[in-house]
Amino acid sequence: MTEQNSPGEVKEVHIQQAQMTRDENGVYLGQVVFGVNGHQSVYEITFHSKRGKEWDYSLHFAGESRVEEEMLEMDSWIEENDDLFDHLLDAAWSKLPE
Repeated sequence: MTEQNSPGEVKEVHIQQAQMTRDENGVYLGQVVFGVNGHQSVYEITFHSKRGKEWDYSLHFAGESRVEEEMLEMDSWIEENDDLFDHLLDAAWSKLPE
């Protein structure tokens, strides 16, 4: 996914790994590990939903390189960008076993 945040600033998200599970109570749990061009950090976003309709998430560092400013920027970008959120969630959702 490629996104232009501001004039001259283009970010590209690279999905490295994704998974989604659903337990016997219908609770969904998904994880996506991804990187972003221009960031040293690699991130893991964890999705959680009780019924697959409304989603909560948490963002963590996934790799050794940890730049706090990048994490804050990434979290803000996810909060403000529904397309990015959906792209990451879709990556996890596509891995849900049938």
